[in-house]
Amino acid sequence: MKNKILALSVLTIIFAFAVNAYAANGNSNGNAGAGNQNQQQKQINAEEHRSAVANFVQNLLNVADKEGGIGEQVRTIAQQQNQSAEVTVQAMERVQTRSRVKTFLVGSDYKNLGALRSEMAQTTNRLEKLNALLEGAESEADKTELQAQIQMLTQEQVKIEAFVKAEDSKFSLFGWLVKLFSE
Repeated sequence: MKNKILALSVLTIIFAFAVNAYAANGNSNGNAGAGNQNQQQKQINAEEHRSAVANFVQNLLNVADKEGGIGEQVRTIAQQQNQSAEVTVQAMERVQTRSRVKTFLVGSDYKNLGALRSEMAQTTNRLEKLNALLEGAESEADKTELQAQIQMLTQEQVKIEAFVKAEDSKFSLFGWLVKLFSE
């Protein structure tokens, strides 16, 4: 009987702490509008990423059509980045649409954050290949366009990294435990 009372008391204290922390983080009903607006802003960022990568791919394909020697390699990188963008956007959307209660209790969606990190590593490799191909571009206009696209994709990488860090650092009650088993 004493063990049941002790267990119930501990659970009550944890629940009270959870409710208090949840309210302190601005996730109470009074701030639901702000939370929804913040959620919409993040979703817009996923769509902005999709749009930016689509422009990147289109511009790279235009350079590939003009270039003879490196054109096919540039085309391959553009296609790979297009596929990567779809995976990235889907992972971002899954992280963004995760229930706030679930995030509060067990933490962020570490599986999809890992997928984002993996895609970032692959994109970094593609950027290195593009930098190497830059030297082989025939015209100055194509070199300038390639440099601009490399810079744009690098900026997108920085945005995704900031997104991953922000999501990964969200407070959670038992996130440390989930993270321990997911690594």
